[in-house]
Amino acid sequence: MTDPQLPPPAPYTPVPPAPAYQTPPGAYPAPVGGYGAPAGTYQPPQTAAAGSVALGVIAFVLSVVAGVVAPIIGGIGGYQIGYGLPSVMQYVDPSTSDLSFLSPVRDQVLVGEIGFWVGTVSGLTAIVLGIIAIAKRRGRVWGIVSLILAGIGPVLFFLVLSIMLGIGAGAGAVTYYGA
Repeated sequence: MTDPQLPPPAPYTPVPPAPAYQTPPGAYPAPVGGYGAPAGTYQPPQTAAAGSVALGVIAFVLSVVAGVVAPIIGGIGGYQIGYGLPSVMQYVDPSTSDLSFLSPVRDQVLVGEIGFWVGTVSGLTAIVLGIIAIAKRRGRVWGIVSLILAGIGPVLFFLVLSIMLGIGAGAGAVTYYGA
């Protein structure tokens, strides 16, 4: 069925056969017996042998430090900070952004900060080494696992820190203000 607004299609006319192909003047002629078979047999490309998995394992160990050890350190520091906060709340000045009220718990803040920086440095190193291990096929599975664990490390750190800070503040408030 055709569209009534378009003109009818042209009737089919056969295309005349093409004339026989002739070699242009000055072209190289094909060899008389045809082309010969290629010399030698097919050789698949040589791939580099996978090296030691040590690079991937190192990346994994660093990601465990970033994703497990650093959140534990941060959680310990967070609990201690939270436990000490109720006793220093009277020194908080809401009109300024002065953090000097944390000076009684500065040692615990330092523990949390050390956990943060240990996790940051080891996590970034684990990500870089994991990418290299994946690209060079030197512990590819270890590299993939290290990327995943180092990627969720900051989320785990701040989640554990927040939860432990709240638990510590609750325990400190009960101790300081009574049950």
